[in-house]
Amino acid sequence: MKRPLVTNYIFIIFFIICAISVHGQEHVAPIRWNPFQNSNTSFLRSARITATTLNLPFFEDFTGYSASPDSNKWADNQVYINNTMAASPISRGVATFDDLNANGIPYDSFSNTARRYADTLTSQPIDLSSDSSADSIYLSFFYQPQGNGFFPLLADSLIVYLKNRYNDFVKVWAVAGTPLQPFRQAMIPVTDSFYFHNTFQIRFVNIAALNWADAVWNVDYVRLDKNRSIGDTAVTDIAFTSTPTFLLNDYTSMPYNQFKVSPASEIVPQVSDSIRNNSASAEAVDYGMTVRDLATGSLLASSAVGSTLIGSYMNLQVVRPLSIAAYPTHPPNTPVIFETKYFLQTTSAVGPVVNDTAVRYQHFDNYLAYDDGTAEKSYYLSLSPSLPGKIAIEFHLNKADTLRGLAIYFGRQIPFSASKLFAIYVYSALAKINGAPKDVLIDSTDLLMPAYADSVNHFWYYTFEKPILLPAGTFYAGTLQPLGGISDSLYFGLDVNRIGDNHAYYNVTGDWSHSLVSGAIMMRPLLGRYVSGSSIHEVDTRKATWSVFPNPATNRIQFRFKGTELARYRITDVQGHVSVTGMASNGGDVDISQLSPGMYFVSLIAEGMPTQAQTLIKL
Repeated sequence: MKRPLVTNYIFIIFFIICAISVHGQEHVAPIRWNPFQNSNTSFLRSARITATTLNLPFFEDFTGYSASPDSNKWADNQVYINNTMAASPISRGVATFDDLNANGIPYDSFSNTARRYADTLTSQPIDLSSDSSADSIYLSFFYQPQGNGFFPLLADSLIVYLKNRYNDFVKVWAVAGTPLQPFRQAMIPVTDSFYFHNTFQIRFVNIAALNWADAVWNVDYVRLDKNRSIGDTAVTDIAFTSTPTFLLNDYTSMPYNQFKVSPASEIVPQVSDSIRNNSASAEAVDYGMTVRDLATGSLLASSAVGSTLIGSYMNLQVVRPLSIAAYPTHPPNTPVIFETKYFLQTTSAVGPVVNDTAVRYQHFDNYLAYDDGTAEKSYYLSLSPSLPGKIAIEFHLNKADTLRGLAIYFGRQIPFSASKLFAIYVYSALAKINGAPKDVLIDSTDLLMPAYADSVNHFWYYTFEKPILLPAGTFYAGTLQPLGGISDSLYFGLDVNRIGDNHAYYNVTGDWSHSLVSGAIMMRPLLGRYVSGSSIHEVDTRKATWSVFPNPATNRIQFRFKGTELARYRITDVQGHVSVTGMASNGGDVDISQLSPGMYFVSLIAEGMPTQAQTLIKL
């Protein structure tokens, strides 16, 4: 029996509460930030157009390694091309629609209930001028709600428009939001004579409840061609559906000098990937694998070409043993990259070759990581009003090394977290964990503020004033959020593709507990060579001895402070993006005419001067 609309809404709200509040004090929330998206195009704005019009057949598998759509096929770039947001995709790579704009931040940062057109994906012009309804042209694609993100609500939707000869985009298909489902295929006939012109375009759009649940849709395997029918749903293709596994057994990255101490304990005994037969019949496939050192091009490992038969619409996990006889030598503190490549050598299926290769780059650099660099959700704690909240991630060293800081990937949240304070703590032991009688604190850095980086792996780098020499063995690094509600619910990036122990512990009651959330909390210790921080400074909570004038301001401001030395200033918007930086003298003019009207945070940094951010209103 079909549920009434009110019941549907109650069910969905209950589902969201269950999904977000999963483990008492531990919670998972939408990421609300994606630094890989870096440009902007609105639904009604003209899209970028290439000089060359496309012809049939039109096909897109989103298999590339760029986060932006292929500009040869697509005229805008709001969606996120990735291989992490989909659950059991048809082939490697999908286009993800959500409530984040092309800059990777929420379309509306203040309303949790507003709905609007969000992401768009518009094809380049396709010449259909010589075609007609007699050619039986169909548009098909696969779509999936939620994937590894949060599902679109009932009132959200994914919509398809087609452009007619009068430059109007006509709605031809739509589906309402729903919790996670397997990929489904949509078949849309193109029959109206108004569509047969030389600038025909396809446009995908999602309507989202902004900031409520990210409203994720994944789209894959877009095909537009003639001589098709409503029953032409067979893909007839064998494709990789994932990226090869990491070469490391536990970490996703570590310094090469740490790895070389004990490669046998760090390297995986076998690597694997997944192949899907999208055909209606069983197909034979031959596949192989190689591992190379990118710096030298030397072949480190390979496997004999294997052959197997894959059933129709079935996935096959391809597992190959890994044996590397000798590891190359590289200068100390040099980043090293190994390339793992899986390839389909021959197949009996007819299909595109673009998805017949899958590559994983294994990075050895100056940090320890359990995550793959992408966050699908956010992790946060419910804090006690009388106790601080602590997170500690367990790491191991194969030899003594220098800890220089901690890189953190923050998730955005509403209200913004720019004023929330936290500290970084480093321990050699946690009370009652692994038999330790008490916490053993090595060092801490207090009064820090969260920030969001659009560079260097998209993590924000917090460096220590004095590097910490750590012995070989286990240590813990993480954060402390002070009591009193000042910094409750600080969001950290969560890589949900992490499989196995997440090595995370939390403490909100006075005792440490092993995290029950599946996924890697995105904090990375920085080791070895010198690293510079991401312009981070500690907050001085004393009364400010400087001011900004006038405030509100229109085009110019002045800083007033003691002393004759130049001071460095930084102006950030309410979402944490740095808008203006520079040097200023006492009473000197600073041009802010390029800023859009709104509220900003201003910091002034000089020796001996407080750096508590102040609010600036730009008129």
